[in-house]
Amino acid sequence: MSDPVIQDFELPSTGDTPFKLSDHRGKNVVVYFYPKDNTSGCTLEGQEFRDLYADFGKANTIVVGISRDSIKSHEGFKAEFEFPFELLADTEEKVCELFGVMRLKNMYGKQVRGVERSTFVFDVDGKLVKSWRGLKAPGHAAEVLGVVQGL
Repeated sequence: MSDPVIQDFELPSTGDTPFKLSDHRGKNVVVYFYPKDNTSGCTLEGQEFRDLYADFGKANTIVVGISRDSIKSHEGFKAEFEFPFELLADTEEKVCELFGVMRLKNMYGKQVRGVERSTFVFDVDGKLVKSWRGLKAPGHAAEVLGVVQGL
């Protein structure tokens, strides 16, 4: 599937300031979608982005995570694992739909609709330059870092 053309979006964010993509022109932006706060794969993914966060900063890049969880859930998840980046709440799935990350998945033999783990990189001009869909968490943040270091 080719990537959709992403329009600007705004979502509620941890840290009490809404996140708007266009407000971050001049920096590269990594937007990663994950299924659920406090689950093993999502925790690992967040920890890897956390552990490489200084390197992302050196590459003029900010990182944000998006799931359908509430801001309250995000605040607890962020605090527990000391994530230095913001988590955005897409409780109505509007941005998930914009990026085309909602999928039917098999969970314990049942079909459920959920967020497909995906990452999108925008350059300093706000142009989508790289995306990954249906990815596995281990080692992914390092791969994303390699891409932004090359921009």
